[in-house]
Amino acid sequence: MEDKFDCIIIGGGIAGLSAAMTLARNDMKFMLIERGEFSGAKNVSGGVLWGDGLARLVPNYWEDEEGFERYINHRRLTFMDGDSAFSIDFKSDSFNEKPYKGVIVLRSKFDNWLAEKVQEAIEQSKYPDECFLAPNILVEEVLMEDGKAVGIRTGEEKFFADSVIIAEGVNNLLTRQVGLQDKYVPADNLAVGVKEVIKYDQKVLEDRFQLNGLSGMSNEFIGTATQGVEGGGFLYTNRDTISFGLVLGMISLRDSKMKPYDILNEFKAHPIIHDTLKGGEVVEYSAHAVSTGDMKVMPSEIFSGGVLVAGEAANLLMNSGKAIQGMDYAMHSGVCAAETIIEAKEKGDYSEATLKLYRHKLEDSFVMKDMRNFQNAVHFLHSEQMFKTVPDLVCDFGKQFFTIKNEPTPKTTKMLTGAIKRHSSYWELLKLGIKGARSL
Repeated sequence: MEDKFDCIIIGGGIAGLSAAMTLARNDMKFMLIERGEFSGAKNVSGGVLWGDGLARLVPNYWEDEEGFERYINHRRLTFMDGDSAFSIDFKSDSFNEKPYKGVIVLRSKFDNWLAEKVQEAIEQSKYPDECFLAPNILVEEVLMEDGKAVGIRTGEEKFFADSVIIAEGVNNLLTRQVGLQDKYVPADNLAVGVKEVIKYDQKVLEDRFQLNGLSGMSNEFIGTATQGVEGGGFLYTNRDTISFGLVLGMISLRDSKMKPYDILNEFKAHPIIHDTLKGGEVVEYSAHAVSTGDMKVMPSEIFSGGVLVAGEAANLLMNSGKAIQGMDYAMHSGVCAAETIIEAKEKGDYSEATLKLYRHKLEDSFVMKDMRNFQNAVHFLHSEQMFKTVPDLVCDFGKQFFTIKNEPTPKTTKMLTGAIKRHSSYWELLKLGIKGARSL
């Protein structure tokens, strides 16, 4: 057999690049293969990378402002009905401390920046001429011998390695090919994300959203934003643009017989949203499939002989109601996968018996602990009551509470009782409250 790598990584997204960075810093020989022209070329998503994982991967990353758009110091949750919006706001000076608790990124830009950092790590390693970031290549097959991954095939060419990390994203073709998943992720466990990038004069954007320096805001929307389709909206402030859009349940969208872009246009026409977006120019539109984070559609296992599955390929994504987490999970899983490969090389053993350490690392981390602890929240937040009944009730109460008339004002309890009766019942709200308390 020809010379081989210690590891081949399939996918140049956050999971794959995080694995590559870890391997490079530990003097491993590897190749990362990305099907786009560069890392991030085919990634149209954008959002918030939560936590301090980036600071561990790229120390003092905030000194290089090219990688991220802004850091989060303002969070907002907005409930909407047909003509109103009721928001919960939170800002904290502690969010200004470094490392930041969350940074807003545009993935095409961020992934390319992170790939440059990986290349720098390669050049500083023992094997600068034997490690590669190989873009514009499609992996068609993971080569298997006696139940163990031994390399990959791309077209007529084959490359061999002691191990393979699959970080192919939500498209699980290779994960299925190696026998770790027996079918596509079902449509009822997928959502459609539709996003516009809207450009402003930077000062206009900073004034409108009360930003200072590189501070930024994340805003999630629940209610009529989705025209009755399961899902919700989002707004993230970039440097001189905003990422704005919807995440819609695929089955609910299909049953509605509506098109994602039509729902997005209706969302933009909402009087509250229309005022928020005024004066912006749409410079990009994109749509892509995302996982809803239901653990039951994870691969049957995330490791096998010579192969590990990381990031969204392993369905590591969750919306717990506090945040949509996926990029931080991908980053941590990529690091854990690489650490496992490093230990496997030290042992000279890439069998399942050794690679199961990857599972243990993830189970002991915040990734699997949070996914298990908040799995009920995933189902709770996708219930019809949460994207219809609750927003309507909250906005109804808000209209009464904040309206002042030249007539006797009813007590707050009477206003709340009226809103409850118009949209639900005490009994239904009690059941919802109990379910929510157990889930969240």
